[in-house]
Amino acid sequence: MTLSAHRNLIRWIIITSSFIIISLILWNTYVFFQNFKDEERSKMKNWTFAYPEYSKYFYQDNAEMNFVADRVVTDTTVSTPMLLLDANNKILSFRNIDTLLIENPKAVVSMLNKLIAQNEPLDVRLPNDKSGKLYYGNSPLLNKLKYYPLALLLIIILFSAVVYFFYRSSKIADQNKLWTGMAKETAHQIGTPLSSLIGWTEILKIENVNPEYILEIEKDVDRLQTITERFSKIGSKPTLVKTDIIKATKNSYDYLKSRSSKLINFEIILPETELFVDLNEQLFSWTIENLVKNAIDAMRGKGDLQVEISKTDKLVLINVSDTGKGLAKNQFNTIFEPGFTTKKRGWGLGLSLAKRIIEDYHNGKIKVLNSDIGKGTTLQISLKIVD
Repeated sequence: MTLSAHRNLIRWIIITSSFIIISLILWNTYVFFQNFKDEERSKMKNWTFAYPEYSKYFYQDNAEMNFVADRVVTDTTVSTPMLLLDANNKILSFRNIDTLLIENPKAVVSMLNKLIAQNEPLDVRLPNDKSGKLYYGNSPLLNKLKYYPLALLLIIILFSAVVYFFYRSSKIADQNKLWTGMAKETAHQIGTPLSSLIGWTEILKIENVNPEYILEIEKDVDRLQTITERFSKIGSKPTLVKTDIIKATKNSYDYLKSRSSKLINFEIILPETELFVDLNEQLFSWTIENLVKNAIDAMRGKGDLQVEISKTDKLVLINVSDTGKGLAKNQFNTIFEPGFTTKKRGWGLGLSLAKRIIEDYHNGKIKVLNSDIGKGTTLQISLKIVD
């Protein structure tokens, strides 16, 4: 058995054991509740048996004597709400019920319905061989106990949620380790042919090949080196350096413009003065690349794309706008989730990676500034300006 399978087995044993234990607690609570309820009913039956014997000595046709008899025979039902009615539904006595309710006929009917819903009424033999009924409810203790299973169910739900998020976070952590390892291995694998390409470039210079061709090859080699550095940085905290954000954005913009379709109308709007932020230029250029490529895909390779840099007192704002198909408002946040994509092909990692680079590594923000279906979208990056 592998280590991963062993861990999964332990997790399931813990989850199953916890479920069984909590189920047993719930069952025992239910049994205890029923036993307690049966015990209270037994007390009420004893009350009905004892009441006639006491009342024939104390009973008179007045409320005071009925109250005295009631007090004598209800020592074991101190807190239970009770209502004694004769055959004509006349109230003979009551206990643990507000007097104001008794004086209100509608409230009495409501009280009777409530008591009947809790317990079935008991027959009582009254003096002079008359009959009556005893209506009684649950004691406060029994009412509290009734809600205990609900509280326990809530605990189970919370416990299950904790277990689920623990399991999910553990799984995500394992996946992150896997992706980090693959990214670093990719960077390592790219390094070998990249070194060879650099060597061949030097040979081409010796062979007097058109310098313009060599210059373009060198640009692509530099690009491959940048990509290698990006992949090698995944999983580790990058170093931030005070950098002119205008120059860094312009470099990425120029590279993407020169290698994109001529059907895309590129435009860039930049401030005249330098703006410095703490930046990892390789990762930032990756973000700009993802935003621009996402915009091009949204326009299906044809339209207007604008990159604009502006600033507030403390922030530099970078807007990437397109004239693509736009987004619904309920997609403004979901587009940054891993796996979200509107394309038939693709893994949906570009914008989630951009969000991680900007927010986790640079302490900035990235969001959908605005979007209209059929008109286009503007994504905005905000970073803190440093002196």
